[in-house]
Amino acid sequence: HVHMRESGGGLVQPGASLRLSCAASGIHFKLYTIVWYRLTPGKERELVADITSGGRKNYLDSVQGRFIISRDNVRNTLYLQMNSLKPEDTAVYYCKVGAYGHDWWGQGTQVTVSS
Repeated sequence: HVHMRESGGGLVQPGASLRLSCAASGIHFKLYTIVWYRLTPGKERELVADITSGGRKNYLDSVQGRFIISRDNVRNTLYLQMNSLKPEDTAVYYCKVGAYGHDWWGQGTQVTVSS
């Protein structure tokens, strides 16, 4: 059974940084593209960043240059370093992997950026 678990969210002021983690189990982690999404009430879900098995990265335009996605294939963990946070980054952040014909999601971690 595949399990994804996010952590690292919190309440921060604008301009601050946070690092989210996503611990995966039940898959050969290094073989898969892993994705960060975020969801804000009243808005569509956004693909924030993804990273392929080969390390290629893709970012949402609005986070390009501020967020950094990375992966540790030994610890089976995905990261999202979020710098220069803005109020519009407020959302629940989820990690997802597509494996064995199914999308596997974590429970999400809340990020709130507010003064």
